[in-house]
Amino acid sequence: MHFISQELEDYIEQHSEKEPELLAALNKETYQKILLPRMLSGHFQGRVLSMLSKLIRPVNILEIGTYTGYAALCLCEGMQENGSLHTIDIKEELIDFQRKYFDRSPWGKQIVQHLGEAIDVIPTLNIKFDLVFIDADKENYLHYYELILPKMNRGGIILSDNVLWSGKVLEPLQANDISTKVLLEYNELLKNDPRVETVLLPIRDGLTVSRVL
Repeated sequence: MHFISQELEDYIEQHSEKEPELLAALNKETYQKILLPRMLSGHFQGRVLSMLSKLIRPVNILEIGTYTGYAALCLCEGMQENGSLHTIDIKEELIDFQRKYFDRSPWGKQIVQHLGEAIDVIPTLNIKFDLVFIDADKENYLHYYELILPKMNRGGIILSDNVLWSGKVLEPLQANDISTKVLLEYNELLKNDPRVETVLLPIRDGLTVSRVL
């Protein structure tokens, strides 16, 4: 996932906004106790998510793929006072971990956790969203996108994570590599879909910003 040198990544992080103390604690405990801690958004990407949310000033936010809640808290930093963040994950064992940090934040009462498959949960949400962050199983990115697009306000932003997939999008496609195949299709769709305008940012493992027209 390192497309630039570790030294340059360190410099970028050092010259970006400081990681809030609550998120630093969440980061640390995730690495101490939770499997696959590299899934965490982390300091730099978290500050990018925070900045984007502050620029957008969303009322309603949807996150697909909660993990330990780091990105959710970053996105909440720009949420309006009357807003809500809905986050979906399939891992029941992480619910209490997420909630502990959500409740330690200023937005605990505004964060709604949904346990289950996002494909099943999204159609039940009768809400229009201003900001969506897709960061779950790559095989379903195309399905998630089509499900959420009708629920987006005009001018709303869809953020899609891991779209460079450790550089695999540039390598010969293996027959059994479904995730890379779907991401290649997904990236082409976002580039050519007249319903959105898109820019792909080489941040961490690739972050696409798509604005709904």
